[in-house]
Amino acid sequence: MREPQDEILSGELLKEHNTVHAMITIYCAKHHHGQQGLCAQCTSLSNYAKTKLDRCVFGQGKPTCNQCPVHCYRPEFKQQMRAVMRFSGPRMLLTHPLLAIRHLMHERKPAPELPKHNVSNRHLRKQAKQ
Repeated sequence: MREPQDEILSGELLKEHNTVHAMITIYCAKHHHGQQGLCAQCTSLSNYAKTKLDRCVFGQGKPTCNQCPVHCYRPEFKQQMRAVMRFSGPRMLLTHPLLAIRHLMHERKPAPELPKHNVSNRHLRKQAKQ
């Protein structure tokens, strides 16, 4: 899967969002069939994930969510994402094997300590504009 350009995310955060978006696409296709592309609920979840990745306090050094000491998703989105990951995770090996393997390898890395200052992608973009 070729990674699209993004106006907000780059580097590891873009790879993470591509993986999450692929999982949401698999979930939506099976649970909300009849839709062309993502339904409104799944689009909302993907956009929410993108926002949270942009604002992650770890920035480009972000660990996978299950390794992260900071849980930033609101409860309703957290529940939706859990359902998506539970369903789509095993299916990712068939549809997007490179994304799945990269995610599994990334998951094995230990979570970094909380940064002392803000290194989020959003914070760095705002500094670059000034």
